[in-house]
Amino acid sequence: MVRALLVLAALGFLGYGLARNRSETVAALAQLSWWSVAVSFAAVLAGLGLMLVAWRDILAGLGSPLPLPVAARVLFVGQLGKYIPGTVWSFAAMIELAREHGAPPRRTFGATTLGLAASLGCALLLAAATLSRQIAREGWWLLALIPMILIGLHPRVLTWGLNLALRILRREALDRVLSGADMAKALAWTMLGWLVYGVHLWVLVADMRPGGVSLYPIAAGAYALAWATGILTVVIPAGIGVREGAMVLALSPVLGTSQALVVAVVSRVVFSAADAAWAAIGFLWARSVPAPKARPREPLGSSHGGKPGDGTPSPGSPVP
Repeated sequence: MVRALLVLAALGFLGYGLARNRSETVAALAQLSWWSVAVSFAAVLAGLGLMLVAWRDILAGLGSPLPLPVAARVLFVGQLGKYIPGTVWSFAAMIELAREHGAPPRRTFGATTLGLAASLGCALLLAAATLSRQIAREGWWLLALIPMILIGLHPRVLTWGLNLALRILRREALDRVLSGADMAKALAWTMLGWLVYGVHLWVLVADMRPGGVSLYPIAAGAYALAWATGILTVVIPAGIGVREGAMVLALSPVLGTSQALVVAVVSRVVFSAADAAWAAIGFLWARSVPAPKARPREPLGSSHGGKPGDGTPSPGSPVP
């Protein structure tokens, strides 16, 4: 019952955000052709699928492989929590869903944190490569994060950092170190996902003005910069407002402010629709996988438990 209420709350906040700006959204959609919006939506679905593969590989590298349908359910149904104000709902939902399939909370927390760090690093690299002048002038502080993130993604450094966070939260440490090969594979999938994300904005920008393939680097960099800015503003649900402002700023060299705002609004709508679509796909797809045997729940507040990695009682769900 609690889980159903949380999902309904997340969908309610998502729907409220769209309905609150309905007139603005309808006006923006009216300025674009239906095919560009459809291609943009398909690109976002594909990009999210690639991010799913990257997250699943990280979780498997930490010792908890999940069937792809189950991983889709855990990731995308859990990710609906980002639309609820607060910074813990998405983590908590994913941890709870993954625990049903034998993934200890420490591994789900670690995989989600690593996936977020990898995505942030790839986004900043893509933005720096495509919007170098603009970032150097207006977003130079983001460039300073790139070497820090790259160092933090080294297996030894990231394991130390995650175990420190788990120790502070009075939770059991990770029992397996993610290998460099696993991290490299996840980074490759993540960067590919970001390149596909760039397509979703490119077709919208190209629908507003001619330019062809030459517009792709700017569009890809603009979304990467906007997402990175939004994700670093953790107090706002899903970066609402912040992401659009950064995107308008990044697109200003090729579009006027009004046209850039149209593209930013439609991008937000397309991603919200894709989040809901993937959550439905994950929920239905996972029903094809046999239900796991019941496992004892991990007691909250304990600092030690069963054997590492066996899914037996261990510390409760960590949150960031």
